[in-house]
Amino acid sequence: MSTFIVEGGHRMHGDITPQGAKNEALQIICATLLTPERVVIENVPDILDINNLISLLAEMGCKVERLSPHSYAIQADNVNIEYLSTPEYRRRAAALRGSVMLLGPLVARFGYAVLPKPGGDKIGRRRLDTHFIGIQRLGATLEYRSDIKSYEVKADGLNGCYMLLDEASVTGTANIVMAAVLAKGTTTIYNAACEPYIQQLCRMLSAMGAKIDGIGSNLLTIHGVDTLGGAHHKVLPDMIEVGSFIGMAAMTGSEIRLRDVAYDDLGIIPDSFSRLGIAIERQGDDILIPSHDSYEIETFMDGSIMTFADAPWPGLSPDLLSVFLVVATQARGSVLIHQKMFESRLFFVDKLIDMGAQIILCDPHRAAVIGSGRLNSLKATTMVSPDIRAGIAMLIAAMSAKGTSQIQNIDQIDRGYEGIDKRLNAIGAKIIRVTD
Repeated sequence: MSTFIVEGGHRMHGDITPQGAKNEALQIICATLLTPERVVIENVPDILDINNLISLLAEMGCKVERLSPHSYAIQADNVNIEYLSTPEYRRRAAALRGSVMLLGPLVARFGYAVLPKPGGDKIGRRRLDTHFIGIQRLGATLEYRSDIKSYEVKADGLNGCYMLLDEASVTGTANIVMAAVLAKGTTTIYNAACEPYIQQLCRMLSAMGAKIDGIGSNLLTIHGVDTLGGAHHKVLPDMIEVGSFIGMAAMTGSEIRLRDVAYDDLGIIPDSFSRLGIAIERQGDDILIPSHDSYEIETFMDGSIMTFADAPWPGLSPDLLSVFLVVATQARGSVLIHQKMFESRLFFVDKLIDMGAQIILCDPHRAAVIGSGRLNSLKATTMVSPDIRAGIAMLIAAMSAKGTSQIQNIDQIDRGYEGIDKRLNAIGAKIIRVTD
């Protein structure tokens, strides 16, 4: 288990470019299984989850060519379906939550898939009902096999239908869309997720020959085709990393320019940070965060305390609430953070309280932050990262704290942020990686 040794109190200055979007890349890589032709993907983040998924596809028989540090060519023209029945596949897939999105492409093209109970972040339950119900409505059968602790999914051809999703699940929508593009007839998905990552997936599938109407809305109409071809696709910048860097700059009083952020795809993220009192200057497709000696949280128009809550797109991403919470500890004013979608993502606040933050954990979903500005600076401590998003929030806290902090289990952070220590050290941070 690796550890970050973080010397707090250093201001950063310089440019940083966000990595490609992890959540989009996971979907796009899985979608390469839908065609026997070559698919080229650019701006792929070099992080553990992505590398594990690409390695898994290679073990399945896909031809994988790394064209550059951040681009791949994948060709699934000789997939070994028997590999899905091996203990090695189940072990590797179970350790990677993104493997759930192999379900739709495998069932659509090969009529068979095996899905072990997925692992990943320890952030509470993530239901798979949306995935399963959607695939079943297209005509697949699903059986849980207790002997191998896996779901076995079979289909003798899929058929389009109308479905109303019980929740606007991003990965659930992606799975169903990838299955429906090769189904016979027309599939209509209402209450579909419409995040930029889903829009990107639909655009790539369209470039491969799929027929999808309503891209960008919550009503998708998919006219099935017999086969799909190759494509060339570029992954968007990671909006969660963009938000993390905005919060990091404000918290440490740093001046940072974020390069090539795809600003128009950030939704309400910039405005939400502005409500925390953080100045954000758009310059073309870059964002400049000027140095902040202080920042003050707005109130609602009636004077009541500001609330940030996660919601499906175009609402605020749940992946950013940990960042908003930690940044608010050094603001002037109070805010309520309401994490609706996951019940365990706020449990890391006990470490922030140990560092001197004034936070009341109301329940597993809500935390009230009482900010007193930099009058109540955080103190260094030792922490353990429970998941990717809490891990980056802990790193932000440690970078702004007085003294030297330790963050253990940083493999969790590595799963979501490419070489984060090297990139931040290049602009003035003081982070040492220690590997056991």
